[in-house]
Amino acid sequence: MPLIVLGVNHQTAPVDVREKVAVGDAELAARLQALQNVEGVEEAALVSTCNRTEIYAQVRDGSESVVMDWLAHSNGLAPDALATYLYRHDGDAAVRHLFRVATGLDSLVLGEPQILGQVKEAWQHARAAGSLRTPLDRLFQQSFAVAKRVRTDTQIGAHPVSVAYAGVRLVRQVFAELDRATVLLIGAGDTIELAAKHLVNAEAKRLLIANRTLEHAQALASRVGGYALPLSELARHLPEADVVISATAAREPILLAATVRDALKARRQRPMFMLDLAVPRDIAADVAKLPNVYLYTVDDLDQVISESKASRQVAAEQAGAIIDLAVEHFMAWWRAQGQQDSLRALRQSAERAKTEALAKARERIAAGESIDSVMERLAHQLTNQLLHAPSSALRQAALEGDAVTLAAAAKIFMANDSSAPPRDDA
Repeated sequence: MPLIVLGVNHQTAPVDVREKVAVGDAELAARLQALQNVEGVEEAALVSTCNRTEIYAQVRDGSESVVMDWLAHSNGLAPDALATYLYRHDGDAAVRHLFRVATGLDSLVLGEPQILGQVKEAWQHARAAGSLRTPLDRLFQQSFAVAKRVRTDTQIGAHPVSVAYAGVRLVRQVFAELDRATVLLIGAGDTIELAAKHLVNAEAKRLLIANRTLEHAQALASRVGGYALPLSELARHLPEADVVISATAAREPILLAATVRDALKARRQRPMFMLDLAVPRDIAADVAKLPNVYLYTVDDLDQVISESKASRQVAAEQAGAIIDLAVEHFMAWWRAQGQQDSLRALRQSAERAKTEALAKARERIAAGESIDSVMERLAHQLTNQLLHAPSSALRQAALEGDAVTLAAAAKIFMANDSSAPPRDDA
């Protein structure tokens, strides 16, 4: 049963596609349960961030297209429409992909550290939902070990860059006078907290932090010296904002064009810079059509991010070598599991033959047949049953000149033969 990865990310799909397949934390358990019920899926995990939504699964042969259709239909999309943006990896390529994701090599910001925490959360959700078995569980745990080694043995994590950092860099390029600006931050999660710290370092004049849970906004405001407000007061304070940065887990836009239009009127049409780092988006797309609004999304960070990519390329190549070795080790373990299945099947077959032969032997003894005769027949039957299949295979190998199979058989069957000639090193 192959391991597969199906998904979309920032390299294959724009934000308006990614937001359609994004899965929030509140939905993960139900989605994982539904995925387990898909015909052919043995185990599965879902990774969903602002830059990617991916299914990691072990499936029965031929079930890949069913999983692809499920991903489309569960998000209200036609399979053909999603297929344009979808990528798929199998076997060692799937293993390598997860290792690259966990180490930040497949991120929008090369080497960014936040993705490892997001992958761990996806693994924990899958464990809690009971959708993991040994192979996929081991794969995820191995990815954490690989990420740790890459961070330890390379400079990929030196001078860490995050989406939040890149976003504030973009703000500073477009809005040069941050020391005179009021910045409204929407949300209170990790991305917004990082953005707030970068804004403090950039000496932004004033920070407003709006969040659905006021206590979270207050806690963040106390750490960065900002002013907290409930999300319900967003429209009232929006006219004060020269810059808006948003990153929440909302499923629908928080800021609509009508609200922003009213804010612009109150500002006497002074320009507003808006940066939406959320997927699904927090700021409605038609806000970009309003005069004096400069709206950017996470997909607009490429230029800023490319400046730091060159300095990390050598570290990325070193990380790639570590990943290649880790893939080999995992695939060796994976293949060994398949061999273990074969060995178990062989032993079970031998046990069945033994049980059947013993049952017949006992019947003959109970019927009055001599024990010596029964034992001789038992030994003869067991020998014939256990050697029939290997003997047939060896005869065929001899006829075909299959020296590899003949040599392997000699090594296996002569290993415990006391009559075999001694080895030179004996």
